[in-house]
Amino acid sequence: MPTALTGSNPGNSWSDKRWLWLFSPAIPVAFSGSLLAFALSGQWGWLLFAPVFIHLVMPVLDLAFGEDFSNPPESAVAQLDQDFFYRVLVWAYVPCQIAGTVFGAWLAATQPLTWYAFAALIFSVGAFNGIGIATAHELGHKKETLDRWLAKIALAPSMYGHFYVEHNRGHHRRVATPEDPASARMGESFWAFLPRTVLGSLQSAWELERERLSRQGKGVWSVTNDNLQAWALSILLFGALIAWLGWPVLIFLVLQGVYGASMLEVVNYVEHYGLLRQKDASGRYVRCEPEHSWNSNHIVGNIVLYHLQRHSDHHAHPARRYQALRHFAEAPQLPAGYATMITAAYFPPLWFALMDHRVARHYDGDMRKVNMQPSARSKLLKRWQKEEPIQNAKAE
Repeated sequence: MPTALTGSNPGNSWSDKRWLWLFSPAIPVAFSGSLLAFALSGQWGWLLFAPVFIHLVMPVLDLAFGEDFSNPPESAVAQLDQDFFYRVLVWAYVPCQIAGTVFGAWLAATQPLTWYAFAALIFSVGAFNGIGIATAHELGHKKETLDRWLAKIALAPSMYGHFYVEHNRGHHRRVATPEDPASARMGESFWAFLPRTVLGSLQSAWELERERLSRQGKGVWSVTNDNLQAWALSILLFGALIAWLGWPVLIFLVLQGVYGASMLEVVNYVEHYGLLRQKDASGRYVRCEPEHSWNSNHIVGNIVLYHLQRHSDHHAHPARRYQALRHFAEAPQLPAGYATMITAAYFPPLWFALMDHRVARHYDGDMRKVNMQPSARSKLLKRWQKEEPIQNAKAE
């Protein structure tokens, strides 16, 4: 039994959810199990298991199990970080993910599928590859060579290997600024954000590697280019499957990869929507603080996504392992877990209704402090700007 310890939040106690973390690598196993159930029964409804779980079951579980605001005490952090158990759990996701992708490709190439069953298979396989990007996110921040290569492998099925470069060296530097392609602006719909972030992140990743390799006296087409290494893994995986199953399987592989990558980007959309780092007297952006990330403490989502919802601490300590990430009371809180919020993001009127007033309230109605979509600026100012921001009124 885990030992309860007093966390850094008054009135809260912390306990290590050690065995609950087993649910993280269980996700690709469960999703692959639904593919096996389809193969054995012929009932295409099994292929809906993954999207139903993400968009319907997880929001219900988040509500049922609630939130946990407790933090591990500082005395436990070092032990948590060094516990090999947690590293093995993240590693375990990757082979399960690749096996599920291979099985899904076999089904797509060999089974007689109606168009709607084929679409459901795309969403199923794309779903655990999308969640696999969260695994790659956890692994890619670590210094160990094994972790970093596993991160690239986890990104291979979604064809999004440049995330390894752009997220670590681009997004973390520019987060919550208009210059960051992965930080959504208030008034920007997810569907407007998606092409901007995809193209911007790709361009940024290429430029970041060009600069890094140039400092080493190497050209951008070097074999040590992290983008090229990661993309080569996608080519290797897809090429092997095409050699085995034939060229038609490429359609399935590309479509599921696109959907998987879009799952990452809808999470990016949620994480920093409307938040803006201010500039100091020198004109430079202030350091990223807890107030610059939307957070959620819903237990189920945090277990599945390796505490990704405690996003503020991740930006403060990128190398800190998931099991030791903390809640910050001053961080803005989402009204629900990521599963609910990414679903809402697909419907812009619903998203704006849920989030715009929260952004305005976070800045006490001072819209000068908000990262706004330029085309929506006039409308947002008219709707949310207070004539006299609260903080100025208090000062007087």
